[in-house]
Amino acid sequence: MSRSLLSFFLAVAGAREIVFPPVAGYTTDQAILGGYNDPDISQPKFAGLMTYANLPYVHCLASDGDEVEKFDIAILGAPFDTGVTARPGARFGPAGIRKGSRRIVAGAGWSVYTGDNIFLNWAKIVDCGDAPLTFLDNTAALQQLDKAHKVVSSKRTSSSDYATPRIVTLGGDHTTTLSALRSTYHHWGPVSVIHFDSHIDTWDPKVLGGGISHYAGINHGTFLHIAHEEGLTRNTSIHAGIRAPVIRPKGDLRNDLRCGFTMIKARDIDRIGVAGVIEQLKKRVAGTKVYISVDIDVLDPAFAPATGTSEVGGWSTRELLSILDGLEGLEVVGADIVEVAPIYDNVGETTVLAASEVALSLIGLMVKKPVAALE
Repeated sequence: MSRSLLSFFLAVAGAREIVFPPVAGYTTDQAILGGYNDPDISQPKFAGLMTYANLPYVHCLASDGDEVEKFDIAILGAPFDTGVTARPGARFGPAGIRKGSRRIVAGAGWSVYTGDNIFLNWAKIVDCGDAPLTFLDNTAALQQLDKAHKVVSSKRTSSSDYATPRIVTLGGDHTTTLSALRSTYHHWGPVSVIHFDSHIDTWDPKVLGGGISHYAGINHGTFLHIAHEEGLTRNTSIHAGIRAPVIRPKGDLRNDLRCGFTMIKARDIDRIGVAGVIEQLKKRVAGTKVYISVDIDVLDPAFAPATGTSEVGGWSTRELLSILDGLEGLEVVGADIVEVAPIYDNVGETTVLAASEVALSLIGLMVKKPVAALE
């Protein structure tokens, strides 16, 4: 062995570990910085199985008789997108929204606006993963989703006062809301729907899809009409953010009224402002149990390009989040964020980031207003 090579190995063997001195003003008990430079590998950072907001995963869909950890609010993915009329891809929405929520963590979840931390409140919040849905048969897939909602909503809660867990669904196309409304009806009766969307989604199946077949009549533009026919919704429901054209200039709007909806159009916010939108929404659903459904295309494509049926002229992310947070006090028994199709997102992931914050606001409304099930 040459003298130079021997000298190299001796130098490596004698190398000492580099130790950085403490930085004045920083302590190791900080929630974010405290664990990042330590050799502790017991806590996931950007590794491990991905759940919404790094929440604990619970196998909520376990068979009857299996022991399941108690929870009060559940995140449930609905990877379904074969009910769309434009671009597909929302079956990957649940995974995309979870990806967008990676930086949300309970230990650093204090709101700068309210001072609250919804993760460290009374409710046990968990991620139940995705409902296993077939992609080959819409009818079978929706039956599977119906069953998933039934199973999850029948689990035991950690609260003795509120025995029915509530579900925030990650879509999936908007057809998936039909299963969620069937579930909330079972526990709370008919609900008022606050529907954030650029489209009305109350089209008669005979007008949108049903002219082809009965099978095709159940889709992301007709589910609210079907929910009304099934008696799942009240005549005190309301759209917010509407701006897309209709198929029939008078017939569609008359049918929308028959389905129990009034409407706040997207440009109304220019006239009445965020506070005015909140006031109208609260007034419309006052005194009722509420289901909130958020189609990400309520946002302008500048803020949420990753969706199937984008419509220009929508609201900003800040406006939507302010409106949602302004609904505090309503008895929200179920909610969803749908139509997120990550394949169309940009490199900054603006859509999935927005969707993850929408989900956080929906969870917050549930935490701040517990709701007991009907006797």
